[in-house]
Amino acid sequence: MKIIASILIALVAIEHIYILWIEMFAWTTKGRATFKSFPAELFEPTKNLAANQGLYNGFLAAGLIWALLIGDAVWAKNVAMFFLGCVVVAGLYGGFTAGKAIFIKQMLPAAIALCAVMLWM
Repeated sequence: MKIIASILIALVAIEHIYILWIEMFAWTTKGRATFKSFPAELFEPTKNLAANQGLYNGFLAAGLIWALLIGDAVWAKNVAMFFLGCVVVAGLYGGFTAGKAIFIKQMLPAAIALCAVMLWM
């Protein structure tokens, strides 16, 4: 069952690498297609702000990948729980402040992975 938890952690990490890419490198292209409710005229002026957000998503992904690489089971579980908890909190905040879809796209996968880690790691 640890394999399932590890796969879920990896999926959440991949999602955050994708978010990093959109926000840091494709904000004015793919970002427009992804964030349709954001006013089109604001993409260019907010490139640096989006890149900063992308960097934070990269840190979350890095922490999750780190958790997968740790040999000690207890330490790996604690690191995974911390970073998944950070994603859940970010998803809750984003869902309440930016858009309800964030609950499903960001918070729910992390919450499922967190439950898997608590049960199986």
